[in-house]
Amino acid sequence: MIQCVILEDEPSAVEILEAFIAKTPFLHCLGVYESGLDVPPKQLQEADILFLDIQLPELNGLSFLKTLQNPPMVIVTTAYPNYAIEAFEEAVTDYLVKPFSYERFYKSLARARSLLEQHKKDKKNQVFLYADKTIYKTAIEDILYLKAEIDYVNVVTQEREVLVLDSLNNWVEKLNPFSFRRIHRSYMVNLDQIEKVFGNQVFVKGNTLPIGRTYKQDFLEALQKTGLF
Repeated sequence: MIQCVILEDEPSAVEILEAFIAKTPFLHCLGVYESGLDVPPKQLQEADILFLDIQLPELNGLSFLKTLQNPPMVIVTTAYPNYAIEAFEEAVTDYLVKPFSYERFYKSLARARSLLEQHKKDKKNQVFLYADKTIYKTAIEDILYLKAEIDYVNVVTQEREVLVLDSLNNWVEKLNPFSFRRIHRSYMVNLDQIEKVFGNQVFVKGNTLPIGRTYKQDFLEALQKTGLF
């Protein structure tokens, strides 16, 4: 379910938006406000989409948008087409000029939903590595391999090596949905990053990793399923 907030001071426009939202099964309205000064910060944090009018009392809609550090996705709803350039400079998702049809509204929502789904997918494909009082946001696809180092795991990416306090067993569970396989009691490799396999060795970006005897069969079967072998 996509959560939204309406920031609109015209009762007739609010009525139309609420009717359109009620017709859209994947959309739920958290609240309706006439001024940006009235919107609870918590609701903006929970919202996926902000329907934003421009001509508002006390504070222009775009001026309000500029005050937000991490705004939700914004769809402008206004009777004034001349603000479009300024709005898109603020990275709004869409710009609906009143009066707009449900068809146009739904088209805008479908685009927003697609972008939100992609964002959630990208988020799921990231991990945060903590080491030396630093947090590194890392794309899972950029991880080359992992190596157990006593009480630590060395996560080797295309850009760096990060030694995190963890066990390789935990990482096996974390990376199970992705294209990773354990090849040794001390090593786990990204199948998509493998350059070649020779004998009991795997070659990844200039690194040579050992294949443990007890892991070899499972590793080769996983490699076959990828179509890389």
